[in-house]
Amino acid sequence: MRAAAILLLLLRAMAAATSMPLQDPLRQPGWDHFYNNEFEDALRDFSNEVHQHPFDPQAYNHVAQALLYLEMFRNGALESQLVTGNNPFLRRAKMEVPGDTKAKFNDALQTAVRLAEAELQKDPKSISALYALSVSHGLRSNYLFLVEKNWTEALRDATASRKYSNRILAIDQNFIDAYLVQGLHDYIVGSLPFYMRMLGFVAGFHGDRELGISEVKRVADHGVLNKYDARILLAVIYRREHRPQDALPLLIDASAKFPRNYLFRLEEVQMYSDLGNKQKALEILDEVDRLRAAGAPGYQGIPAGKIEYLRGNLLFWYTDLDKALENMKRATDSAQVLELNTAVLAWLRLGQIYDLKSEHSQAIPAYRQAMQLAPQSDAAAEAKGYISSPYRRRPRY
Repeated sequence: MRAAAILLLLLRAMAAATSMPLQDPLRQPGWDHFYNNEFEDALRDFSNEVHQHPFDPQAYNHVAQALLYLEMFRNGALESQLVTGNNPFLRRAKMEVPGDTKAKFNDALQTAVRLAEAELQKDPKSISALYALSVSHGLRSNYLFLVEKNWTEALRDATASRKYSNRILAIDQNFIDAYLVQGLHDYIVGSLPFYMRMLGFVAGFHGDRELGISEVKRVADHGVLNKYDARILLAVIYRREHRPQDALPLLIDASAKFPRNYLFRLEEVQMYSDLGNKQKALEILDEVDRLRAAGAPGYQGIPAGKIEYLRGNLLFWYTDLDKALENMKRATDSAQVLELNTAVLAWLRLGQIYDLKSEHSQAIPAYRQAMQLAPQSDAAAEAKGYISSPYRRRPRY
């Protein structure tokens, strides 16, 4: 597991709504938009929250959260394939974020930290202030990794988030939602190489992958503010751990709860595929395609080429090469309207399919297209190697 890749498990850790007393975040419209990937609508609602509660640090955290996730969504960074460590996104120099968005994000976080620290000056045991600071550091961790590609500083902020969470639990052990940060941090640090765990800012935290999973599950089962994030993250963790049978029920539940978020349905496809149920995986892809063609809310923006790539990729792994080739050709024909990650992988897969069909002369142009689209990506480096040494099937994991 790549050290940098594990940091992406924090991507949804700090997305909970939050004002005390505890209440289901979906009672606030902004969070329904947020979990359905309607980030511009969520940003509008959270900006209104700032106007209504200008001294609430969490209102500013919500704005920062929506800004960051809006750009992640635009850059294709929310699909959990990116968390597996197999996607070229992890090797891109930086996530492209407009300068004004960076400024708004930083301003919102700085205001949140200032307000929370002022509240702690008055009451050092203020759970709301400690929670806000934990969220702020978690968001900054995400930003530093995704935008600045500074993973050491990102891990430093993730550890700071953990420390604020520790302080909450020292005051109130029944604040179940605080265990989400604990669990993720335990899982992440426990997954890091030994030399990384020796870094000063994670000293004292040895990490424990199994403990981390159980802590995240505790929040998924009994949390309030973070329950939806915990369930989503638990599915991501189960996928990383090659436990699709455990991830699938969580994804089905998320799809029902947030029907306009197509990413959950696409993750169901992957889990059914991993379980060996090719037919069910294809059925869900067909359903997503029907919803896209019908302009269903949340689905209308999916490029047709995205579905072609996903179907071709599924068939590729099942060695149904003729059909996979048809789909991947259609995907690459529309590569110009796909997000960069899908476009690069489509060209790479097209070359691999040709190689598996013993048509290496056809594979070479596809590999060159992958190299040209994202020269610094893992996919480009992989494609370059296949030009001189044709691709051969290897185990999936």
